[in-house]
Amino acid sequence: MLAELQGSIGNDVLVGLMQAAAAIALCAVVVALCAWQTVHVEREAAISMLRGLVQMILVGVVLAVLLHGSLLIGSVILFMMTIAAAVTASRRLKGMNGALLMCFWSIVAGAGTIIAVMLATRSLQPEISILVPVGSMIIANAMNACAQAIERFRAEIVAHTGHIEAALSLGAEPAVTVAPYLQSAVYASLLPRLDMMKSLGLVWIPGVMAGMVVSGASPVYAGIYQFIIVAMILAASGITSLVATALMRSRAFSPAAQLLLRPADPATSGRPTA
Repeated sequence: MLAELQGSIGNDVLVGLMQAAAAIALCAVVVALCAWQTVHVEREAAISMLRGLVQMILVGVVLAVLLHGSLLIGSVILFMMTIAAAVTASRRLKGMNGALLMCFWSIVAGAGTIIAVMLATRSLQPEISILVPVGSMIIANAMNACAQAIERFRAEIVAHTGHIEAALSLGAEPAVTVAPYLQSAVYASLLPRLDMMKSLGLVWIPGVMAGMVVSGASPVYAGIYQFIIVAMILAASGITSLVATALMRSRAFSPAAQLLLRPADPATSGRPTA
């Protein structure tokens, strides 16, 4: 019986690798078309696909081993995911002191708060097979919102350095001089999540709902639960964006109210890494 189970798992893995190879081949065609139009993403695409495949295989192995683990184990996994998310988001501010901690606390404030609320209200079950997949979606969206907000905020400040310094010279408070750019950054980071909420059920049916329906849950309840998850993603993204831009605003000025983020600054020059 054990041998049959192992053989079945082995066959599934083999089929999955063949399907992944087909997906990679399709992506390679797209990358080739981009190169034909002198958009060179070959190296980054290759690294991204390799990392993505390896990471998802490792996640599958970990979940298979810890499928019935405790809330503590699930919390540790989500904590490690948060660190990885902060490292990824902080690359948008390469060269800025404290960028990693800023992104980490922003994602913790957003994703951590929402996951804790969902656990407290029983909207999210503490079982690791549910906690980690749903929690990872919230963390990933908080990471994207953080990266988008700080990148947009940085770009707005750099583009309007003259206006900001003119306002400072007239006695305006630093927070007031960058308020429009902070608002623009937060809105830009939330726009994809708002569009995702608007298109829910019309343009796409998320995987959580599909999985629940396939497993035998009521389609109506599955739809409601999927809405709850998307709403929590929007809330986590909003908190993360607000905290990230607020923390970045405090680092954009010196104690003497001098603008530190400038076009020639290492944190703002060059194209940010993905």
